[in-house]
Amino acid sequence: MLYSKIFGKTRRDSKKYDSANATYLIKAGFIDQVMAGTYTYLTLGLRVLNKIENIIREEINTIGTEVFMPTLAPKEQWAKTNRLETVDVLMKSTPANKIAQAKNDTEYVLSPTHEETVTPLAQKFNLSYKDFPFALYHIQTKFRNEPRVKSGLLRGREFRMKDLYSFHTTVEDMKKYYENSKKVYTKIFERLGIGKETVISLASGGSFTQDYSHEFQTICETGEDTLFFVESTGIYYNREVAPSEAPKIKSNEKILPREEIEGKGIKGVDELAKFLNIPVEKTTKTMIYEADNRIVAVAVRGGYTINEDKLKKILNCTVLKMATPEVVKKVTGAEVGYAGIINLPKNVEIIIDESVNNRANFECGANKTNFHSRNINFGKDIPIPERFYDIKLANEGDLFPETKEKYKVMKAAEVGNIFPLYTKFSDAFGYKFTDVDGKEKPVYMGCYGIGPSRIMGIIVEKFNDEKGIIWPESVAPFQVHLVGLDLNDESVKSKVYKVYKVLSENNIEVLFDDRIGVTAGNKFSDADLIGIPVRLVVSRRTGEKIEFKRRNEKETKIISVEEVLKFMTKSQ
Repeated sequence: MLYSKIFGKTRRDSKKYDSANATYLIKAGFIDQVMAGTYTYLTLGLRVLNKIENIIREEINTIGTEVFMPTLAPKEQWAKTNRLETVDVLMKSTPANKIAQAKNDTEYVLSPTHEETVTPLAQKFNLSYKDFPFALYHIQTKFRNEPRVKSGLLRGREFRMKDLYSFHTTVEDMKKYYENSKKVYTKIFERLGIGKETVISLASGGSFTQDYSHEFQTICETGEDTLFFVESTGIYYNREVAPSEAPKIKSNEKILPREEIEGKGIKGVDELAKFLNIPVEKTTKTMIYEADNRIVAVAVRGGYTINEDKLKKILNCTVLKMATPEVVKKVTGAEVGYAGIINLPKNVEIIIDESVNNRANFECGANKTNFHSRNINFGKDIPIPERFYDIKLANEGDLFPETKEKYKVMKAAEVGNIFPLYTKFSDAFGYKFTDVDGKEKPVYMGCYGIGPSRIMGIIVEKFNDEKGIIWPESVAPFQVHLVGLDLNDESVKSKVYKVYKVLSENNIEVLFDDRIGVTAGNKFSDADLIGIPVRLVVSRRTGEKIEFKRRNEKETKIISVEEVLKFMTKSQ
């Protein structure tokens, strides 16, 4: 392809964005931002995206059948699964003006995922035990109302996703398929060039299951997720589910009498600790929750955040929400912000994190507006609870409870995930299969996602330098970046066009910088920015040979056309 003819060129005046992938992909002419979280894929960008999706497609075809489902979904289907009012990123399509509204004023869901579409689809066709197991997938554009679109392609409101859904007659068969999908995913990421940096981590199963789900995370300093790694077990946990034991606070101090301190308008544990002249670790955060039909007071050490997923599982409740200010005042007698775990009504269930234990003379809310209690101690001011729990988000420095070893903590970016769905969606649609005995039985499901556009951004985050992108060979827009210099010289021009023709005839993908009047420095700078694995230069200086350079190496060498062909065909 001639560089002069592609749509979208390098933009040296492009600003620096909040991520390497946004900065380089826009500057190099791969994508163009339409608005926050939404991008047009230009010629180069679409080639990369297509290569990523084709690799995914080739591997997923070994375990699933491709279909193509619509983006628009009836709201009724989402109401059946009780997700219409609960999914916090759900978007909808409505008529944009009165003229359109007069024709059809129906509202539709813009699908962020397709369980609500694929389940009734499967139900129409596969009802006998003979039809199982089977799996359907598609690669399609998704929409999510993300509150903060940032980091270029890593988090957007419109993005590409491969979502696969498997259907089974037994839990055992679902789990067997689930484990096999991990192997297929691993091969995909190896082919995409990020296999060595991608690990499987345990994550929350959400509302689908009490089991862990599994995420494929690429270790990346600019990633949005935090992984906690247990070296002795080889297990990675997403921070949201990492079992956590807080470092113990050593104290031999004398037990002091409890006292109430007035502190009006203090915000946050740092400000409170400074006001009371105590370490943050001696403060206590108490929150009041409504769990189904009961009131629960939950406490963690200052510096920690309550993990509502963990808490929900411990309470075994269906609905968990923060108590209203009215309920907080009724329970504690105080305004929000002054709740504590002392002198609470007997009907209030108290859940205390293990981080609150092993402290002397600590602080907690006084259950009195504007007041804090200081020098609280278990066994004196508060009964020692029968059990301490783990209800916090893990912090760096925390221990893995089973082995007491300190976690290794690292940043990562999610490139894929898999969920055991069991019968959540099949039950919602009344989808059952007829077994060999003629009886209707439940259908078990799993779902498996990969984000091709997100992967494109993560690859750039992983593989770049101060000059630009360094694409892995498998997904690079072209195999070779051919640079023609001295093109005003007809003999040189003739020679470089012959090289272009020979490479093309040998099925080598070539981006040929055929621009006249552009300096060698600018052409080389653009080649480095675009990041194609091999750069070839034809000029007066190279004579009958070609200058060869890999994008990730400094050295250049002069070789013949035959040597170039031999090298390129070998690497295909």
